[in-house]
Amino acid sequence: MSIKTLLMPVITQHMLGRSRLLKLRERALRARLRSGAARQLHYFHQADDPYSVLAAHSLAGLQQKYQLQILPYIVSPPDQAAAPEREKLQAYSRHDAGLLAQHYALPCPDFAQQAAPEKTALANRLLVSAIHNGQFINVVDSISTALWTATQALTEQTANAHDMVPATAELTLAEMQHADEFRKQQGHYLGACFLYEGEWYWGIDRLYHLEQRLQNEMGIAQDYMYPPPADLNQPLDIATPPEIDFFFSLRSPYSAIVAERVFRLGQLTGAKVNLRYLLPMVMRGLPVPADKRSYIALDAAREAHVRHIPFGRLNDPVGRPTERGLAVMPLAERLGCGQAYVLSFMRGVWAEGVDAGSDSGLRKITDRAGLPWDAVRLALQDQAWRATAEANRHAMATLGLWGVPSFSCAGTAVWGQDRLWVIADIMKKMAASEEQLPLESQTC
Repeated sequence: MSIKTLLMPVITQHMLGRSRLLKLRERALRARLRSGAARQLHYFHQADDPYSVLAAHSLAGLQQKYQLQILPYIVSPPDQAAAPEREKLQAYSRHDAGLLAQHYALPCPDFAQQAAPEKTALANRLLVSAIHNGQFINVVDSISTALWTATQALTEQTANAHDMVPATAELTLAEMQHADEFRKQQGHYLGACFLYEGEWYWGIDRLYHLEQRLQNEMGIAQDYMYPPPADLNQPLDIATPPEIDFFFSLRSPYSAIVAERVFRLGQLTGAKVNLRYLLPMVMRGLPVPADKRSYIALDAAREAHVRHIPFGRLNDPVGRPTERGLAVMPLAERLGCGQAYVLSFMRGVWAEGVDAGSDSGLRKITDRAGLPWDAVRLALQDQAWRATAEANRHAMATLGLWGVPSFSCAGTAVWGQDRLWVIADIMKKMAASEEQLPLESQTC
């Protein structure tokens, strides 16, 4: 066992612990109170990002409810390292933002096509001008609508409606470069991001973390503007439930914190959950920038805490530990222990600091899942899992997805542990439609 595998669980348990997060929040609060400053929320807007359209729509309500001073910035898209599949990301973002808008009952433009570059450039000039004139919150929705509506050109008419003069291209470029650098210095890389006293929140479906924090600070009752979607918590009667393809990586923290939830969804609905494991992106030659890794780990810890999922004392399974873990997958599935093994592995490396690269660590994981060690040792010599992992990656790519965890069910594919509710909604609609069938049409 290396020094790294010995120290990593101790360090990560501290860095990702809830107590540390709360202490950082308390320290920031005390510093602001001493200075007498107002509550400041930094917001980073990317005009051609559908998630930013939804995020910007929240600003007026947040400002009013929580007495916030909003400081908006116009930023560029993430660089190639942070968004390696840019065209797929854009296409999926348009679809996914539509789902979010429908869920939260938000008005939004038609995201059928990506915003044109020349229109985006003019939108940026108008938004920079709006920031300088203190009008950003008042005009961002109408500028977004004009930008994203294919039948309505973004012209001076939009500016005239709000008595605005677009900023020069030179000023806009300078302002965006400054905003990009500030965002990077503070540790992020995306649009639709909120920064409040040292802590990042990406997109409207993370605002409940910010709202909870602000409500605690202000001593007001819990009442979210953007509450998190609830998991299914009671059985559904579905005659023929559709199968759920669960695409995951043993090295993905988001996969780790959703595995138990997707298996629970399968139990409650009778749906078979197919384990579609993949190699991690970094083990497929795709780099993951440090700021992206950091945010994902902190966000996963925050999401895990809310859902009472053990997480944070981790031993990164990148490389040999993941390969060994995947080599055992076919055995676990043959013995009917696939889900138990996935849960044991995820708990081991993401919550207990187990080194799955060692025999003692892997044996702890496999024993707990009910796998005989002699069979595990033989399974480690078999490389057939590699072809399966590659086939799963290809299947996921054909769905227009490239990241994990992802889910596919009844013709719908979504990406992210925070989109499991979409699959649950499919099941609820199926159960409701069967309940409405006339008795003579129902299967005995």
